Amino acid sequence: MSQVTTSDGTQLYYKDWGTGQPVILVSGWLVNADMWEYQAHFLASNGFRVIAYDRRGFGRSAQPWSGYDYDTLASDLSDLIEHLDLTDAVLVGYSMGGGEVARYIGTRGSKRIAKVVLLSSTTPLLIARDDNPAGVPREVFDGLRAGVLNDRADFLDKFGRVFTGADRQASVVTQAMLDWTFDMALPASIKATHDCIISFSETDLRADLGRFDIPTLVIHGGVDPVVPIELSGKVSASLVPGARYVVYEDGFHALYYTHKDRLNRDLLEFVRS
Repeated sequence: MSQVTTSDGTQLYYKDWGTGQPVILVSGWLVNADMWEYQAHFLASNGFRVIAYDRRGFGRSAQPWSGYDYDTLASDLSDLIEHLDLTDAVLVGYSMGGGEVARYIGTRGSKRIAKVVLLSSTTPLLIARDDNPAGVPREVFDGLRAGVLNDRADFLDKFGRVFTGADRQASVVTQAMLDWTFDMALPASIKATHDCIISFSETDLRADLGRFDIPTLVIHGGVDPVVPIELSGKVSASLVPGARYVVYEDGFHALYYTHKDRLNRDLLEFVRS
């Protein structure tokens, strides 16, 4: 397996397909690098080098007790980029992965990065608080953490239907897809699954998005029940200078699967432009 050892000694698994300008795919909470197989195969087949990795605590990467905050996760991403000596790269962050991308740009700049895509991203701040009154009530995230700690397998089974939109549009999402999502999520550590909820819900990334100085594409599902577009995609696009904002009007959260053909076309057009 291809692995990189991070600055704190954590081993991360990654895939490295194709040749050409690098595209780094950063996965969402619960899932791992395998979620990108449609995009990775498509982009690598169209002349790009595609790198996708498993976040610490998930998939085939190591499962340390700590390090699930965005500062550490962005450091992991930086270690991977430095290890592979990538330049002129395109960063694509899905859901929670958008937060890693934002914190990376916010703290390390865009010296090695040419473009950014935020896909169904949890940026910039989900939780409700005094300076974010329209956010999601803390009780919702408390419920997610309680579900993980009480019966993680049952939580993953039920959340997978919401995550993919199968609870609303079963004809689009097969049982095999639900099983695949569950199989990606179950091997993760319970600690990582729990702690990442705090990171993607409570980390304020508004200042990080304001530091973006490269072309950025924001894509979000118009009826995303997991990461509401009014709190995330719409606000993120307004905070990133010059961002291009695309809404998949009928899209839920798992656009990488439910809208894979359109997403692949949009990604290819953006990285080639």
